[in-house]
Amino acid sequence: MMTLEQALMTVNELPIEQREMLIEIVKNQIIESSRDEIALNAKEAREAFQRGELKPQPLEDIIDELKTLLTQSENQNQRYT
Repeated sequence: MMTLEQALMTVNELPIEQREMLIEIVKNQIIESSRDEIALNAKEAREAFQRGELKPQPLEDIIDELKTLLTQSENQNQRYT
C-alpha cells in the first residue's frame, strides 16, 4: 500500500490539468461516501424505530439537532471546495 507521502509525490508529478481533475474526482468520491453513510444511518434508524428502540423527542430538539448537523455538513463541504 502506498503512503500518503508517496501518493502526494506521485500526484505532484502530474500536469496541473490532471491534478485538477484528480481533485474533482476525489471530492466527488467523498460526497458519494457521505451519501452512502447518510443512507445507512437512515436505514438503521428506521429499523431501530420499527423495533421500538427510539424514544419520542420534542420537535424543537429534533430541529435544533438537524440545524447542527447541517452546519457541520456545510463546514465540511467548504473544506473540499
